[in-house]
This record gives sequence, C-alpha cells and structure tokens, in this order.
Amino acid sequence: MIKLKWITCGMIVLASTFLGCSSAKKKSQPVLAPAMVSPKPPPVSPTPVVDSVHKDAVAILTPIAVTTDPSRESFQQLLTPEQKVEELHTTGIQRNYGFAPAIHYDLRKPQFVMIHHTSQNSIAQTIRTFQLEHTQVSSHYVIGRDGQVVQMLNDYDRAWHAGAGKWGNITDMNSVSIGIELDNNGKEPFSDAQINALLILLNNLKSKYRIPQTNFIGHSDYAPGRKDDPSTYFPWEILAERGYGIWYNANYLAPPPPTFNSTDALRIIGYDTSNLRTAVRAFKKKYIRTDLSPELTPYDIMVLYDLYRKYY
Repeated sequence: MIKLKWITCGMIVLASTFLGCSSAKKKSQPVLAPAMVSPKPPPVSPTPVVDSVHKDAVAILTPIAVTTDPSRESFQQLLTPEQKVEELHTTGIQRNYGFAPAIHYDLRKPQFVMIHHTSQNSIAQTIRTFQLEHTQVSSHYVIGRDGQVVQMLNDYDRAWHAGAGKWGNITDMNSVSIGIELDNNGKEPFSDAQINALLILLNNLKSKYRIPQTNFIGHSDYAPGRKDDPSTYFPWEILAERGYGIWYNANYLAPPPPTFNSTDALRIIGYDTSNLRTAVRAFKKKYIRTDLSPELTPYDIMVLYDLYRKYY
C-alpha cells in the first residue's frame, strides 16, 4: 500500500516515488557573493499578438522594461568593459515595442585590415595601454618584434584603432576593419620575425573574411596629416607580393596619357583629396619614401598611374 505524505513545500506527492522538495534537513551551502551583472528587467507576462501578414501565425512579443535608476551613471562606472558591452546590447532594443527575436543574423563582417605601428617600446607596454580605462584605444592584434602574436579582441568586435578619417566613402573605419598593431617605435626597421608573423595572420584573415587585396591599408592612408603609421620602414611591397595591399612595378613605369588626372586617381584609390597636400604626402610616404614633399613629381605621377591602371 502506498502512503501519502505532506511535504514542507505544500504539495502532496507519492512518498515512495518522489524525492524532490523533501522535508529532510539539507546540508548547508556556502553563501557566494553575487557577481556584478547588468540589472535585469522584471518579468512581464507575454502578450500574444497576431501577425498582420500571416493571419494564422501568432508571435509572442514581450515588452521590454526599462531601468530608471537615478544612480545609473555611478553604476556604469563599476562595470567591466565586457559588462558595458552587455549593457549596450540592452539599449539596442526599443523600449516601446514588443520583442520577438529572429534567428537569422550575424555580427559585423570585417572588410578591411588596417596596419599600425605602436610608437611604444614593448609589446607589454602596448597591451597595458589597451587595458587602461582612460586610454580609450584598442586593436584586434598586437605583434611583437619577436613574432609573438597576441589577439586582444574578437575579429567580429569593433575595436577603437582608426579614429577620425576617410578612405573612399568610409568615415567609420572602426566598424568595418580589423586593426593590427606592430610593436615598433616608428624609428626602426621591422624585424623579419615580425613581418613573417604578420603575413601568416593576414593570410588567415584574407581567407576567412574574403578581404579584397586593395582593402589592406595603413593608418596614414585613412588619416593623412593626423597619423603617420606604419612608418616608411614598413615593407608594403612584400605584402603586395602576397596579395595584401598594392604596389607598383618599378621596371615598367610609363608616362600617363594627357587625359590622366592625378587628383582623381588618388581619390579613386581611396585617399581623401579634400586636403590635397596631405593626401599627396601620405601617398608619397607609402610609395616614394625618399621625398615627402606635398607635390607630385613626374616620377610620382608615373607611380600613381601604374597603381591606378594595375588595380583600379
């Protein structure tokens, strides 16, 4: 005969069958300090709404509650960078509408790679710089002089490495690019180990995200006059041979036709020609190196023409 027994949680169960919610003494558990997490909205009962397009489909839309904490600014200061990103995700949902999550989506897809030099003295110093709250700067990868590669952000995350500038029609390069910092003070050649590690990384990025050859650029390309990295020591010609960026053929330079417009060519390549002098200097720093004057010489124009007809 099976007996019925009252359990302390207020339910009647078959004593010989169920063991959960027992009235037996429980072992004491250690009390853990609550983790710092984003405040969660109170639960709201879902309201069924009939889809206006498909009359026979019913979507459950849950209104989003908004936290109105007067000390929210102080709370934000206590959050880690990861928790701040989580908070940003919550602000991306409109508070006045119901929310029914779709299942087909992805994160941002990198379309460019931007190369920098750190202007610092060690990879440890750069990593520390990217982890300090007040610096407000970051990059996806840092490569040391010895070839050590450290990834600091997911490729799909938006790093803060490009800043203000323009390349073609793009004025927010951070949103479409991967930033790579090379440990170099800007006054010395880049080591073979460092460049070899960079080439391996670029091969992985190009293959994975199908980044076009013309979309591997330097910081000074995007922000001429404001940034000068990577320096004139950087071997763009070696990268171009592997398909990362562009370079001219010094053995086959020829004068352009009379109709060739050098300003238009610079703009088509990607340079912001609203300040033509800074655009010319950025171009010459990368491709000429020995002459950084803000005017194009006949030789410079032949280099520009070769790049234009070869890639564009």
